[in-house]
Amino acid sequence: MKNIRAIRTEADYDWALAEIEQYFLKEPEPGTAAAERFDVLAALIEAYEAKHCPIEPADPIDAIRYKMEVAGLKQSDLADLLGSASRASEILNRKRPLTTEMVFKISRQWRIPADSLVRPYHLEAS
Repeated sequence: MKNIRAIRTEADYDWALAEIEQYFLKEPEPGTAAAERFDVLAALIEAYEAKHCPIEPADPIDAIRYKMEVAGLKQSDLADLLGSASRASEILNRKRPLTTEMVFKISRQWRIPADSLVRPYHLEAS
């Protein structure tokens, strides 16, 4: 495989990003040497980013808000799911914590992974 190296520095990382960019402009054919090179570069970049630029998972409320945004859901949809408009408002405004039952309903109906909903998160003081 031509010109592949470990990513140890920010300069190496920049090099790898520049190298992989060409494959986004013209996708390699599966099974070719170019496709193999793309896979190796992607794995190296992913490993470097995981070590040097970790991204913390969203807190439960941010996960719910994101799902609402991408799915075109409204607070009233959450209220219907939870059975109360005031409960939905309290949850979204961080005034009330999610219960196990709420986590189960939201996870099942909106397909948000339950582990994303059970993480600790900040509540606003009353």
